[in-house]
Amino acid sequence: MLLGTGTYEGPVIIDRSLELLGTASSIVDGAGEGRVITIAAPDVTVQGITVQRSGTSLATEDSGIFVTSDGDRALIENNQLQYNLIGINLKGPEHAVVRHNVITGSANPRMNERGNGIQLWNTPGSVVENNDIRFGRDGIFVTTSRNNIFRGNRLRDLRFGIHYMYTHDSEISANRSTGSHAGYALMFSDRLQVTDNVSEGNRDHGLFLNYTNYSEIRGNRVTGDTEKCLFIYNANVNRIHDNVFSGCRIGIHFTAGSEGNQVYENAFVHNRTQVKYVGTRYIEWSLNGRGNYWSDNPAFDLDNDGIADQPYRPNDLMDQIIWRHPSAKLLLNSPAVQLLRWAQSEFPSLHPGGISDSAPLMAVPGQAGMPDG
Repeated sequence: MLLGTGTYEGPVIIDRSLELLGTASSIVDGAGEGRVITIAAPDVTVQGITVQRSGTSLATEDSGIFVTSDGDRALIENNQLQYNLIGINLKGPEHAVVRHNVITGSANPRMNERGNGIQLWNTPGSVVENNDIRFGRDGIFVTTSRNNIFRGNRLRDLRFGIHYMYTHDSEISANRSTGSHAGYALMFSDRLQVTDNVSEGNRDHGLFLNYTNYSEIRGNRVTGDTEKCLFIYNANVNRIHDNVFSGCRIGIHFTAGSEGNQVYENAFVHNRTQVKYVGTRYIEWSLNGRGNYWSDNPAFDLDNDGIADQPYRPNDLMDQIIWRHPSAKLLLNSPAVQLLRWAQSEFPSLHPGGISDSAPLMAVPGQAGMPDG
């Protein structure tokens, strides 16, 4: 079915397999009520049209395009979505594809009253790729799903660029999140492949792992005056390697019993505090004789093997005291504190536990980081 130039009144319900094709001048308008287009049949394509002005009720999930559980293999591509509460909502279909759409959500100053750019629930095998999403609450929000791929999306001016909840065996790759509260918030999800993503200028976190387990975090780059490049909270048995964490107030905040994580061949560059770990366990961050690069490590490499001659410990006893008792900052320049730090550097047995890198790298690993393109 080909839509010509003009404005067509919604709501539109597609209850049979068809192709709905148009141009940017083909507009489907919901007049501010309910869902603009509902897909309730398998093998439906919506391509090349403008979808606008859904309703504003989060309770009824008002959306520009709403795909029901009958909409398996829906293809939604090259559309413009604007003035909708939720841009595209996949509510139960399998193997849907959402790609090359431009979605502009609400800029309502009350963020909790906004909808998500793309929202997914129980939609196994679905792919979301190469979309441009700005404003709204979360760029892409998924819950209770599996085997999804989110790839190559551009996400701006949001709460979370990508937000995962209870979603397993999935891929988040080559996305770019800028100017949001957090780049990638991955929660209660297992066996994720999080690779080659960029977080730039996000306010609070670049990557946030909360109860995320058995996952690989590789080749990502976080930069741009973010509070925490990576926040690990009760996330276990993950491989975190070949990432660049740069220019944050804290490179990694590591807390709440996270265990079994392998952290190696990352680059920690010009973070105000490289690692914040409040605990007394001894945790090793190297693997097979390869640690991480630390820009503030004044080390020597006398045998020229690319590995520093001494272990690197990002925190000392005073760091632990200050994190537990912030008012102790008043003592930082006192002779007693200077003496304590000197004694700890000369007698490592005084070290209170924490992160240790036994094989710190002398240069940024060649495979860490990505081009700006």
